[in-house]
Amino acid sequence: MSEAIQHEDGRVELRPDALREISRSPLYNEDLAPVPIEKRNWTTYNYAALWISMAHCIPTYMLASGLISAGMNWWQALLTILLGNIIVLVPILLNSHPGTKYGIPFPVFARASYGTYGSNLPALMRALVACGWFGINAWIGGEALHVFFSALIPGWDTLFGGAIGGYTVTRWLSFLLFWGLNIYIIYRGMDLLRKVENWAAPFVLVMTALLLGWALWQAGGVGTLLTAPGKFNSLSDFLPVFLPSLTAMVGFWATLSLNMPDFTRFGRSQREQVIGQVVALPSTMTVFAAMSVMITSAAIVIYPRMAAGDLWDPMKLVGQFSQIWVIAISMFTVIVATLAVNIAANVVSPANDFANAFPKYISFRTGGLITGIIGILMQPWHLLTDPEKYINGWLVGYSGGMSAIAGVLIIDYWVIRRKRLVLPDLYRKVGAYTYASGWNWRAVAATLIGCLVAWIGLFVPSLRTLYDAAWFVGFAASALSYLILMRLAPPQIVAATTSTAEAQA
Repeated sequence: MSEAIQHEDGRVELRPDALREISRSPLYNEDLAPVPIEKRNWTTYNYAALWISMAHCIPTYMLASGLISAGMNWWQALLTILLGNIIVLVPILLNSHPGTKYGIPFPVFARASYGTYGSNLPALMRALVACGWFGINAWIGGEALHVFFSALIPGWDTLFGGAIGGYTVTRWLSFLLFWGLNIYIIYRGMDLLRKVENWAAPFVLVMTALLLGWALWQAGGVGTLLTAPGKFNSLSDFLPVFLPSLTAMVGFWATLSLNMPDFTRFGRSQREQVIGQVVALPSTMTVFAAMSVMITSAAIVIYPRMAAGDLWDPMKLVGQFSQIWVIAISMFTVIVATLAVNIAANVVSPANDFANAFPKYISFRTGGLITGIIGILMQPWHLLTDPEKYINGWLVGYSGGMSAIAGVLIIDYWVIRRKRLVLPDLYRKVGAYTYASGWNWRAVAATLIGCLVAWIGLFVPSLRTLYDAAWFVGFAASALSYLILMRLAPPQIVAATTSTAEAQA
C-alpha cells in the first residue's frame, strides 16, 4: 500500500501509519511535519493579504528614493520596481508549488535536492539573510515606537540619559520593545500570524492613502518631483545604474522566492495561492512605491526647509506634524506595517530553518528566538545609514546567494523530478534523499558555482557587471551546473526510487 494519498486536486498527504513511523525520525518535529489536508485552509485572500501586508513597509516606501537618488526620474524608478517584482514572481510561484502539493516547509523541500542533511546549507544561508532583515525592520519599528512615545511623553528622548553607542537609552528601549513584540507573536503560532496579516493589509493601505490625500491637499497638487528630469542623457548612461537597481529589486524578495513553501503548505489549492500572489505582489509593491513618490513630491512643497533625505523618511516627515493624535496614529500605522512584514518575511523562514538543523532540539518558537538574537548581533542600524550600501551592498549582494539556491531547487523539482517527491523519505535518515551521508554533492557544487559567478565581480573589477546582475547570473550558473551534474553523474538512489516516487505522488 502506498504511504501517501494523492487527492483529486493534486495535494498529497501521508497515511496515519506512515506519519507515525516518520515521527520517530531524528529529522522530524511537529513544526516541520507535512500539514494535514484539513488544516490547509489559506485562501486567495490570505495570500493576497500576506503580500499586501509585507509590501506595505518602510523599506518598500523608501525603495523609490534610493533609485531617484541614483539618478532615475520617478517613472523610471517605478518601472524598475514593477519589472523586478514581475521577474521575482516567477521563482516565487515555481517554489510555491511543492508547498501546496505536499504540505511541507522550505527546509524539508530542500532535502529533495540537497539531501536530508545537506538541506541545512540553503536553509542556514536563507536564515542568516532573514536575520539581517529582521534586525533592519526591528530597528525601523523601534524608531516608530520612539516617535510614538515622544509624541505622548514630554522629554521622552532624554528621559533616561544621553546617548549610548550613538543613540539615546529610550531609542534602545523602543527597539527592544518592538523586538519583543515580534517574538511574542511568533510564540503564539502561525494562526495568529494569519490574523495579523489579514488585518494589517487593509489598515496600512487605508492609512497611507489618507496620508497621500492630506499631502496633496496641503501642497495643492503633486509638487515638482514628478516633473523633474532624470540625470541620464543616454541609454549608455542609464544601463550601468539600471542593471544593479533591477537586481536589487529582484533581490528585495529573493528570500521569499525560496521559502514560500513555508506559507503555501497551508494553501487550500494551487489555484488560490497562485492567484493571490500574482494579483497582490507586483501591483502592491509598485502602487505603494508610487504613493511614496507622490507624498514626497508634495512634502517638498509643504516643508521646503527639510533635508532632501529626510523627505523620504516617513517617520521624519510625520515628525513635522504638530497634532499629537496625528503623530500617534501615523506611528501606529508604521508599527503595524513593520510588524506584519517582519514576522511573515523574516521570522517564519529562519525559525523553520534553524529547526531543520536540529529538529529534536529546536522548535519553531526556539528558532524564532534565535533569529531575533542574531538580528540584534548583526547591528542593523549600520545598514540603513547609506542608500548605496543598502541597495548595491545588501540587496544586490545577498541576491546572488539566494538565486544560486533557487536555481538548484527549481531544476530539481520541475526538471529532474517533474514535481514527484517521495514524501515520507524527506523525513527518513535512509531513503530517496540520503545521497552520500545525507548530502547531495551536486547541489552543493552547483550552489558554490552560482555564488562564485555572482560574487566574483566584487573582487575582479573587470567582471563587475556579473555582480551588478548577481541574481540573474547566479541563478543561471547554478541551474545549468546542477542539471549537467545530475545528468552526468546521477545519484544511484534517484534512479532506484523513481517508480516509488511516481506511485506515491
